[in-house]
Amino acid sequence: MADGVPGVDVPDGRGRTGLHLTGLDLRRNPRVRVREVELLASDWCVLRATTYDYTHPDGTVSTERRETYDRGDGATILLYDPDRRTVLLTRQFRYAVYVNDHPDGMLLETAAGLLDDDAPEDAIRREAAEETGVEVGDVEHVFDVYMSPGSVTERLHFFAAPYSVRGLDGSRAGLAEEGEDIEVVELDFDAALASIGTDVVDAKTVMLLQWAALRGPFAGPR
Repeated sequence: MADGVPGVDVPDGRGRTGLHLTGLDLRRNPRVRVREVELLASDWCVLRATTYDYTHPDGTVSTERRETYDRGDGATILLYDPDRRTVLLTRQFRYAVYVNDHPDGMLLETAAGLLDDDAPEDAIRREAAEETGVEVGDVEHVFDVYMSPGSVTERLHFFAAPYSVRGLDGSRAGLAEEGEDIEVVELDFDAALASIGTDVVDAKTVMLLQWAALRGPFAGPR
């Protein structure tokens, strides 16, 4: 067995090294000086503990330690049919919500996934095809958002695109080799909007539905 720490000086399970160096060269904020980065875990995603000095407005300096979870950036998309006034969502089991009081863990959400080194537009076309079976053409970039900035580094790129009922290919999708078992769910837009806080409790989905109602394809009078 090779000596060393996986992800630091020997490759981890995904062939990565130097994961303890991220953040040490940050200089964009003169009030923040990163002192040390400790690699806690590097399985699929990366967990770090970073110690830094923070200069407050009154000139005092405090030393802080924060854990960050790095799973890479991602993208999500709202697929909509403006003529039929419908949206295409997915439903799949999410253990993280199941263990935190969701009744059955079957979360209703917009198609989404990690970029995996692709451009956001390319990644979301790939994810839409894998999760809904719909081949997406041109996409509209809506906004980019940090979803959980207290501890998760992920920046999520939001998109929207029309779909046609002729493009639907069955009611289930997902990659079996990745353990995905996804139900494709077509909903009336107004019903989906009214379900926010009850059946729709996924943040990215709530944001895209509200965008669609305020500034997107369903904005203004019917």
